[in-house]
Amino acid sequence: MTKTQQLLFICVIASLITLLAEQSPGYESSELHVPAFTAYLDPSPNGASVNKNGIIGWNEPATKVLWYGEIKMPGKLNCAVTLKLTANAVSKLRMTVAGQSNEVSINGAGTNLVTINFGAFNIPSHGYQQFALESLNGPGKPAGDLESLILSGPAVKNAHFNLKERRNAASVHLSYPVPDDIKVEAFYCEVTALEDPLWTYYMACGWQRGYLGMQVNSPTERRIIFSVWDGGKWEKSRETVEKENHSTLIAKGDGVFSGVFGNEGTGGHSHLKYMWKTGEVQRFIVTAKPVDATYTIYSGFYFHPEKKEWILISSWKAPKDGAYLQGLYSFSENFGDSNGHLRRKALFGNQWIRTDKGKWTEITEASFSHDETGAADRLDRFMGMEKGQFFLSQGGFVTGFTKYGEKFIRPSTGKPPVITIPSLPPEPKQK
Repeated sequence: MTKTQQLLFICVIASLITLLAEQSPGYESSELHVPAFTAYLDPSPNGASVNKNGIIGWNEPATKVLWYGEIKMPGKLNCAVTLKLTANAVSKLRMTVAGQSNEVSINGAGTNLVTINFGAFNIPSHGYQQFALESLNGPGKPAGDLESLILSGPAVKNAHFNLKERRNAASVHLSYPVPDDIKVEAFYCEVTALEDPLWTYYMACGWQRGYLGMQVNSPTERRIIFSVWDGGKWEKSRETVEKENHSTLIAKGDGVFSGVFGNEGTGGHSHLKYMWKTGEVQRFIVTAKPVDATYTIYSGFYFHPEKKEWILISSWKAPKDGAYLQGLYSFSENFGDSNGHLRRKALFGNQWIRTDKGKWTEITEASFSHDETGAADRLDRFMGMEKGQFFLSQGGFVTGFTKYGEKFIRPSTGKPPVITIPSLPPEPKQK
C-alpha cells in the first residue's frame, strides 16, 4: 500500500468513526445556552419575575416556563436547566419537548448553580419547538431561580433561538407605493384582526406624520388610536421640543381622550375606548389639508360599527409641514414583551387614496418590512395573501418567513369607498 493509499484509508476510517459517533445515543455536539430571561410564563406573565438575571420567584406549579426555538436538524436533543435553589431544598421538575416528558428531582446548593439534566428527546422534524418546564412541587414551594436552558446533541446544529432580553415579537409593516407627483388628500384602509393577544396594535393608516389604527390594551379595554408627530427634530421627551413645533389639537370626537406622547418621537395623541371585535372588518381614513407651506391639518376618522357612521377621532395642526399624505404604510406591533410568544395576525385590504382633485385610486401593491428584532432575533414574521387581502403575521413561533422588501399584489375590488365624514371646525386663523 502506497503512502497516498494509507492516508486515504486513514481519512475514510476517521470519517466513519465520526459518522457512527454522531448517530450514537451518547453523542453530544457543542452546547447551546438559552438564557432564562428569553422564556415566557404561562398562563400568566405575572407568575414569576423575569429580568436580566433570569427567572426569579417561581413558586407556583400553575405557572409554566416556556422556551421556543427553531430546530433545523431532526434527531436527539439533550436538555438541561441550570438554577439556584436553597441548600438542602428539593425541587422536582418536568421538561416536555415534542410530546415527550421527563421528570427529575434536584437538591439545592445555595448560591451555587445546579444543573438538572432531563436527558434526550427525539426531534422528529424541522420546525419550531416548545420547551415547557413545569414545577411538580407544592403550591408556594420554590422551584428554583432559573439561569438557562442548555441544549446539546445532534439536533442542536444550526438551531435558532432568540438570545436577547427583548421578548417582543417583531414589528412588521406593509408599504404602499404612490407616485411622487400624486397629491394624496385621503388614505382609506380596512383591517380585520384574526388574532387578538393583549398589547397588540394593528395600525391601518400610517403616513409621514402619524398613524391611525386599533389596539388591545387589556382584557376589558380596546382603543382606536390617532397620533400626529411634532415638527422639528426627533426627540424623546416633548419637554425638549420647542412650542412652535408642537402638533396642536383642533377638534376631537365625543368620548375621545387627547394628550401627548414621547419616547418614539413626540407629538399629539388621541384615543377612543371602544371594544372593536376580532374577526370583523374595521374601517379607517386619514385626511390631509395643507393650509399653506408652513402647516397641514391632519384628521383621523373611524367607521363606528354600532352607530354605522363615520366619527371623528381627532384633528391636528401639524407645523413645519404644508404637505399632503406621503409614505403610506400599515403595521402590526407587539408593544408588551411578556407575551411575545403569542401570534398576531390581521388582514389589511381595500386600500384606496383620494387625490387633491377628488379622484379615488386603488392601491393593490404592498411590500414587506420589519424592525431590527425581525432581522435576526425573531424570524417568525411574514406577510402573504388571504381572502383577496394582504395579511401580516408575527409571533407565535409558527413557520413562515418573508424577505425584507418582498412585494405582493392583491386582486382589485374596483369599488371606491363611499364615505361621508363629519364636517371639521373652521381652520385656525394664522397669527
